[in-house]
Amino acid sequence: MHLYFFGMLSLSFLHKVPLIRSPLLPQPSSTSRLSPSLLCFHKPSFRLPSIRSMASEGAEDHRLKRIASTIRVIPDFPKPGILFQDITTLLLEPEAFRDTIDMLVERYRDKGISVVAGVEARGFIFGPPIALAIGAKFVPLRKPKKLPGEVISEEYSLEYGTDKMEMHVGAVQAGERALVVDDLIATGGTLAAAMRLLERVGAEVVECACVIELPELKGRDKLDGRPLFVLVKAA
Repeated sequence: MHLYFFGMLSLSFLHKVPLIRSPLLPQPSSTSRLSPSLLCFHKPSFRLPSIRSMASEGAEDHRLKRIASTIRVIPDFPKPGILFQDITTLLLEPEAFRDTIDMLVERYRDKGISVVAGVEARGFIFGPPIALAIGAKFVPLRKPKKLPGEVISEEYSLEYGTDKMEMHVGAVQAGERALVVDDLIATGGTLAAAMRLLERVGAEVVECACVIELPELKGRDKLDGRPLFVLVKAA
């Protein structure tokens, strides 16, 4: 599959997840490449996460292990106490990157989706090749003051304060079927805002798709029952 990228987009690849330390246990090294069975550093119990496709509770797709094995986790970045989920290492592995796109395309190809909305910034990596493959348009959902022209905004809460997400007026029409794409769901606030933004203009949000889910942060609760699909789950 030929993948197309847009050089105009300024991308960052940070996900901030609390790192819980124990003085009784050894701390992780500065960097770590994940094994196929390990998705991230965990709380002191050191429970290994399960890895499964959310499309089915049946047999595991062999591609999921390849995807998970390429995701790197870096503790204490960009500051102490933050766990950095680094998907740039997945992008360095063409086979795993292709698997990621192919599995999402297989799920959404025949669902009548006309809009793929990518959440800044990692949704800009996975969204465009999915949109091209299923014959949909790609719509970037950006942080404030990043889009020229007239925009519609949706505010959402952060741990301290609020933020906004914006989309071009007229980019999505009432009645269109939309897919929201991001790389990871943690607390769920950003994805919930993306879905609300699309619904405000009359679009039907078919699903939100992510590569990774951190279920301990209960991000699904923020979606108020809206559908979510993930490839790799840490439990």
